[in-house]
Amino acid sequence: MSEAPTDRSRLPLPEPAFTGKIGKTYKESEGAWPELPSPPKGAPNVLLILLDDVGFGQASTFGGPVPTQALDKLAAEGLRYTRFHTTAICGPSRAALITGRNHHNCGTGFLSEWATGFPSYNNMIPQSTATIGRILKENGYATSWFGKNHNTPDWESSVAGPFDRWPTGMGFDYFYGFISGETHQYYPVLFENTVAVEPDRSPEEGYHFMEDMTDRAINWIRYSKAVAPQKPFLCYFAPGAAHAPHHAPAEWRDKFKGQFDAGWEKIREETYKRQLEDGIIPADTALTEKPEWVQDWDGLSDNEKKLFSRFMENFAGYLSYADAECGRLIEAVKELPDADNTIIIYIVGDNGASSEGGFTGTVNEVMNLNGVASTIEDNLAAYDLIGGPETEPHYPLGWAWAGNAPFQWVKQVASHFGGSRNPMVVSWPDKIKDKGGIRPQFTHLIDIVPTILDAAGIPAPSHVNGVEQKPMDGVTIASTFASADAHAVRDRQYFEVFSNRAIYDKGWIACAQHTFPWRQDFAPGNWDKDEWELYNIDQDFSEANNLAAAHPEKLAEMKAIFDEEAEKYHVYPLDDRGAGRLAEPKPSPGGSDPNRTEFTYYPGAFRLPETASPNTKNRSHSVIAEIDNPDGKAQGVIVASGGSSAGFALYVKDGKAVYHYNWFERERTSLVAPDILPKGKVKIEVAFSYDGGGLGKGGEAILLVNDVEVAKKRIENTVAGRFGIDTFGVGLDSGSPVSDEYKPPFAFTGGKIGRVDIKLAPRNLSEAEEDELRERYLAFAQHIE
Repeated sequence: MSEAPTDRSRLPLPEPAFTGKIGKTYKESEGAWPELPSPPKGAPNVLLILLDDVGFGQASTFGGPVPTQALDKLAAEGLRYTRFHTTAICGPSRAALITGRNHHNCGTGFLSEWATGFPSYNNMIPQSTATIGRILKENGYATSWFGKNHNTPDWESSVAGPFDRWPTGMGFDYFYGFISGETHQYYPVLFENTVAVEPDRSPEEGYHFMEDMTDRAINWIRYSKAVAPQKPFLCYFAPGAAHAPHHAPAEWRDKFKGQFDAGWEKIREETYKRQLEDGIIPADTALTEKPEWVQDWDGLSDNEKKLFSRFMENFAGYLSYADAECGRLIEAVKELPDADNTIIIYIVGDNGASSEGGFTGTVNEVMNLNGVASTIEDNLAAYDLIGGPETEPHYPLGWAWAGNAPFQWVKQVASHFGGSRNPMVVSWPDKIKDKGGIRPQFTHLIDIVPTILDAAGIPAPSHVNGVEQKPMDGVTIASTFASADAHAVRDRQYFEVFSNRAIYDKGWIACAQHTFPWRQDFAPGNWDKDEWELYNIDQDFSEANNLAAAHPEKLAEMKAIFDEEAEKYHVYPLDDRGAGRLAEPKPSPGGSDPNRTEFTYYPGAFRLPETASPNTKNRSHSVIAEIDNPDGKAQGVIVASGGSSAGFALYVKDGKAVYHYNWFERERTSLVAPDILPKGKVKIEVAFSYDGGGLGKGGEAILLVNDVEVAKKRIENTVAGRFGIDTFGVGLDSGSPVSDEYKPPFAFTGGKIGRVDIKLAPRNLSEAEEDELRERYLAFAQHIE
């Protein structure tokens, strides 16, 4: 009699019945071990790779100027998808990818920095949309997540949790990466599962996070297979590349010297020609025109050309390096005994190329995003350092436009394919025989989870942990594996990000561009005044020929379909607020009082996100540390917040107390005690008296030892918005160093830190100042998705 099939509709799977025998003693009893959950026979391994901020026309595999040899090789063994789509923005794309639901339908209509109290926009992925990690784990897979996680809400990313929406709480057995929109690649803010960890080497010793996460992923896969070779794995591999800061090792960025001197128009035209020659785009595809917001390369000064070319050389090095590391992981997978039964899905970007570097690019993105503009002269002074650990670069928006060839627009603009169309390559040696094939079917991120489940023979569950599940919004694309002529798997799909919106239906697309990605505080008017465009993309691949005037009836029909889909997937309410939405109150970490003004920390409190730490900006404040210096040999960081871009640190060096304030590396102010600290218990205090009268103003800082003033200096400028992408900590300066007088982490040794108290004066800002502060936070946050 055949065994009944496993009912996988409800997860976790039910506890198996005991099949042995229980007697009075072991002599008349028979033991039987319970069977652990296992997937259907033949279920494949899954390697899911997702790059960050890469345009349709940047990787060589899809005609771009940046060599991606690992992707080229994988495409030659598998399939290239040329009509694959993302949401046009980071966090929502990633939520759609791991849940199989549209981003509004899983609570991630936009980014956590802009979260509001509406279910579609609170960025709290609900229990009713279980991730692919949860589903596969409960069906007997080993599951892991490496690299970027921008799906844990900002306010839940501290030690206070909760940890339900951390990767390990969403079904991934193991996590190693960072929890934010971006991180410094030489000084990353790292977590292993839910515990903060530090890199094992310094940048001077050759550390780069891309290599580190690849090493970790390879080790996890090999170890998993060594222990349980029969158990398939899911490895979600999500590099920070090629999101800013663009950090390329010197040998990689130098490979591209002179290769972009022709300028963005010429590079874009060359990409377009290769796309035609390689069959990536149909032969009748038009190259869309250059918009007015892209400068003429020939109109730039010689210094601008030199600098902008270097920014692109650095980006190319970063992307090519990241692809090489992905290739190293892929080659490790190919060495496995069951390599041929491994699906590798390599998605080239979670949105289009990013224009968030603005018109001139920058070597200190945090400074720019705080409203302190860099100049061509500033950037040229760091020319030889661009891409190294001393800089945090982003290229100018002209390269983003070129990188999305042949389409219009860029990242964040969900209304057009420059924001939402990304390359994808799929390989599965056991099943895909059309090596090097191209697939033109219209597909979307939400189709990936259903495809993986289909390949594994696992149904989408109706209930997980007792919670009824929302149906999958995606559909399997497995039918396209066998044939380029497979029927279109998706006839309809909506898009919406920040009120930029579009609707696709049976070959037509209607779209309305509403605001600019480099100025999210700007909207052209009311939603009913948006100018809708109409394209027949079966005949017009690149959206070059607007048919709105010629087919008003079709446009009206499409707009009605958008409204229908928006209602179905909970897109409403549309919200184009910039600073207002950013300033909307969010849940506070651990439910604490958001207006709290007194804080106490102890040693071991480190890697605390800036948003969860005391906000000393734009107000008077004091930092009071109690330390024990028993032998007079104490040294190291007592407390620090921020990093090399900006921040403050209180530390002991050469036996003397030091307070250092870093204003974007432009101004560094150090207060140094004249005498060596006494032995025994010591109280060190910094009192800062803020000038007021606006944001980012100066003030007077006083350093006291045992309540005696030992140093006083004026700090002319302070940070108004954010110190950057680094963190707060007691007892060491994790990440990049605030001060240039020590090497991180410069941990406190030779004594003990008793406690650190931080007291904040009430922040009394005018309404205009509050508005300005929101705009500064907006400028920073718009870049870190």
